[in-house]
Amino acid sequence: MADCKSCTGGCCESCGGCKGDILLSEGEVALLKALGQYSFLPVARKTDDMTPVYREETDYSEEQYSLFIALLEKKQLIYLDYTPLSGAKMGLYADLPVHGSMGLTRRGQQVLELLEIQGAEN
Repeated sequence: MADCKSCTGGCCESCGGCKGDILLSEGEVALLKALGQYSFLPVARKTDDMTPVYREETDYSEEQYSLFIALLEKKQLIYLDYTPLSGAKMGLYADLPVHGSMGLTRRGQQVLELLEIQGAEN
């Protein structure tokens, strides 16, 4: 089974939906909706640990948000960019040395639009 980055449309069951349905948890939907309201959201990480950290919301634990981000990225619904945004307030992330942002991919925007059309709620 190939990983999603090498998927060319035949789909690799591991990504949860290159074709067919995409399964999203309540937390993943909430994060997608937050990204739908803003162009970018802040994200940070440690130098030696690729685990994304998101601290803007408190509905879930930091560990849960890290999981949601990783799953959404694997499903190719969001992207992470660790190039610092100029002017971004990263005070909540002062203890983490690597600052960046996350945003919706084109596919993520399409999924978000479908969720809104279908009336999905958190």
